[in-house]
Amino acid sequence: MSKIDLVALDDTQYDVLKEIGNIGAGNATTALATMINAKLDMGVPRVSLTPFQHMADVFGSEELIMVGFLLGLEGDISGMMMFLMDEKSGHFLVNQLMGTPDKGVEEAFNEIELSALNEIGNIIAGAYLSALSNLTNLTITATVPALAIDMAGALLSVPAIEYGKVGDKVLLIETGFGEDGMINGYFVMVPDLESYDKILSSLGL
Repeated sequence: MSKIDLVALDDTQYDVLKEIGNIGAGNATTALATMINAKLDMGVPRVSLTPFQHMADVFGSEELIMVGFLLGLEGDISGMMMFLMDEKSGHFLVNQLMGTPDKGVEEAFNEIELSALNEIGNIIAGAYLSALSNLTNLTITATVPALAIDMAGALLSVPAIEYGKVGDKVLLIETGFGEDGMINGYFVMVPDLESYDKILSSLGL
């Protein structure tokens, strides 16, 4: 039985979860900037515990086409994590990584670009989880990220179905990278409740 209640977190617990989100997003931004060999300034992330049913509202619409990476969390904690970005941001990163010019009105991703997106997803997820592991001193490993390009509502249905039964909220980290936030990224952490206990306990709470 979990000791944590996501509906009634005290201020200290909430601040710690927000700091975890900030550090993870910052680490991922640094890794991404190194990968694409570009300077990426990160805006101050907005960290919140958001109900599943309100997630699509954060993106603007359930019908917005997004690039999503989904991976399972294993080791000392369990659950899943997603990284999502809008389609335009995905094309920008692929073009930066491959050294190809911006195509303006972007076409669908081709096979080579999809491979590049997969690599970007691996780097972002790995850097985020590495920061979380270093901060908590917990062993956290991940399954190979699964890439999907679909409407936001469809992408979010996977964690909603799987983890909605243990709670209706996820840890959502919204952040913008680059000049004027040209890349809009969203980290969605969905540990099970026992894993929240372990994370907070590892930090003395």
